[in-house]
Amino acid sequence: MTSKAPGRRRADAERSKAAILDAAVRLLAGQPDAGMRAIAAEAGVTRQTVYAHFASRDELLAAVVDRVTREATAAMDAAGLDDGPASAALLRLLDIGWRSFAQHPVLLQAGPVPQASHEPVTDRLVRLIRRGQAAGEFDAGASPHWLAAATVALGHAAGDEVGAGRMSPDEAAAAVRTAVLRTLGTRPAAPGDDLDER
Repeated sequence: MTSKAPGRRRADAERSKAAILDAAVRLLAGQPDAGMRAIAAEAGVTRQTVYAHFASRDELLAAVVDRVTREATAAMDAAGLDDGPASAALLRLLDIGWRSFAQHPVLLQAGPVPQASHEPVTDRLVRLIRRGQAAGEFDAGASPHWLAAATVALGHAAGDEVGAGRMSPDEAAAAVRTAVLRTLGTRPAAPGDDLDER
């Protein structure tokens, strides 16, 4: 019996790793505290196989965060952030971020997120803020990068409040929308006022 060629072994390993990550994303969405044994069972592999690809649960969580971030940024790109008023596009971006958070509560466990993980969202925020400043919708006297960093920080603060049980996800989402619009120098929309219709 011949051994598998190196290329086939690598392909098998990549498929195994992808299956484990898929299983982790699925399982952790409903069971944020699930451990490596449960994730292995969900993926249909042994726990040793999981550890062969991810040295620790923290490493696997980091991979889950990267996957969720890629999915969220793809949704942001599909949301037409360059179309319509910048304030309306900003709310679409925030809503996508909070839908992702609601679907993946394990993000609260991920600890400090590396700067590189924020960059795809920050890049879109900066571009959107610059567009809003040029149109007179946002405060033109503030640095777009600082405003983007403040927006991300407000999102993290709201996530912390949800994690601590002091706010519901819906309350936090509403608070973030209001706080971000104020930070960028835009008045919050009045009840029933849809910025997308402006």
